[in-house]
Amino acid sequence: MAQHLEGDWLELATVGGSLIRVLKSAHPRARRLRLTITPQGARVTYPVGTHPAQVNAFLRNHAEWLEQKLDELNLIVEPLPPLRVGYPCNFPLRGEMAALDWAEGPYPRIEAHAGGLTLVIPRPHTRALPIARGLLASHLESLIRRDVSRWLAAYVPLLGLAPTSLRIRPMKSLWGSLDTRDRINLDLALALAPPAALRYVLVHELCHLKVRNHSPRFWAQVENLLPGWREQRDWLRQHGAILKAELDRLVDDVAD
Repeated sequence: MAQHLEGDWLELATVGGSLIRVLKSAHPRARRLRLTITPQGARVTYPVGTHPAQVNAFLRNHAEWLEQKLDELNLIVEPLPPLRVGYPCNFPLRGEMAALDWAEGPYPRIEAHAGGLTLVIPRPHTRALPIARGLLASHLESLIRRDVSRWLAAYVPLLGLAPTSLRIRPMKSLWGSLDTRDRINLDLALALAPPAALRYVLVHELCHLKVRNHSPRFWAQVENLLPGWREQRDWLRQHGAILKAELDRLVDDVAD
């Protein structure tokens, strides 16, 4: 592998032969090197004064992870039109295209129907957009929790282990994670994916309760619980970028 500087970018050549461009950014409040991936690409952030050799070494150590995550996100996405109050639009919901429209009412709420969702917003509309985003985030989270609670009831007895808690929030690059306290985090964008894809991510993180790495033993555990996992992983790799971009426009700026 080799890196060379090119303006504000680093170019990283991986073992697999890929050439990855990483935006580099010194940040006055950064306390450590940090690598992030979004639908716009990869970025490495580091404290002011960090030696370029440290940045290069950091990227070399994370090259395989970076290549995998960029592949999963399939980072070629056309810009999406912004969410605008009063203007209907379409968006993916549980793997199907749904309509999002608007109505007026005495209090803010979201109405689910066969064709999609209606955002009911009272007048005046001065804060309509943040209210709408909050309603959408809460609704998407409730859909995920409904599915997950049903699946946990089936998988926990099989594993003999259970997560200590579940957190659902927008995640820039990952679909899920398991922390050192056995808490599962899931990306809110999974509410836009088919339920089978959400199920795969849940099973993936549950299996980390037994095996904390991605060894053959781990994948054997995933196979045992969910034989069709490869299809769902591939679906997320193909459609991941658009799902995360759709979530950004729906719930952008909603605090997690």
